[in-house]
Amino acid sequence: MYPILFEIPSFQLFSYVVPGFEISTFGILVALGALFGGRLFAIALGEVGYHRECAWSILFWALLGGIGGAKLWYVAEMVARTSSDQFFEFLTSRGGLTWYGGLVGGGLAVLLAARANQVPLKLATHFAAPAVAAGQCLGRIGCFFVGDDYGVPTDLPWGVAFPKGLPPTDVPVHPTMLYEAAWLALIAWILWKRRATSSYLFAEYLVLAGVGRFLDEFLRANPAWIAGLTNAQITAVVCILIGGGLMAYFRSQSPSLHSQQPAPESS
Repeated sequence: MYPILFEIPSFQLFSYVVPGFEISTFGILVALGALFGGRLFAIALGEVGYHRECAWSILFWALLGGIGGAKLWYVAEMVARTSSDQFFEFLTSRGGLTWYGGLVGGGLAVLLAARANQVPLKLATHFAAPAVAAGQCLGRIGCFFVGDDYGVPTDLPWGVAFPKGLPPTDVPVHPTMLYEAAWLALIAWILWKRRATSSYLFAEYLVLAGVGRFLDEFLRANPAWIAGLTNAQITAVVCILIGGGLMAYFRSQSPSLHSQQPAPESS
């Protein structure tokens, strides 16, 4: 585990002492995921005539909304699950981000940012899909270094113990965050290749990401909620159904969003 990549020591600046601070591996990987995803998003929007600055503006707000939504959902879930009043402890913990909370928060942010930048919402979410999957992939690798969101105990040779994890465990467990990262990398590649032929990439992302998370949860250490399924699995099923419905609808409207999207007169 490498939860802290490096630490910047305190130093004196004129008459002030600037306190030291730690740079977390998770934070660095989330930032890299945002930059890489933003690059993909900017390239895709540029292909249909939009200035790439629009992509970075939308990405900035999507990142804030996604991280904020992911953290707040985690906090609400932990408070409800533990009947605890440790709101600020959960809020400031170095781990604890839920993908469905990030999906909701990021989706709302994209809705507002796309409107502000005069980019059609369907187009913005279409091209954001591979970027979201790529960013999530790197974020999940960050979870591995922090020791968050691991699975149940295993005797398989690739089992990993997280003695400083969240929570700590000295027993080898499934590194489910790496399983999900591998699946998300494949999703990002598939969606990127299909950006010119798909009728709506975001619908495909919902289905593929939902399937991956549903299966991954069988190896995770999360408690069952309803009908033997975890909260994440139920949310994944909802995403699969919504994504499947959107795929059916948009395929009946047009075979390819990319090919039928006119370039903007100005941007």
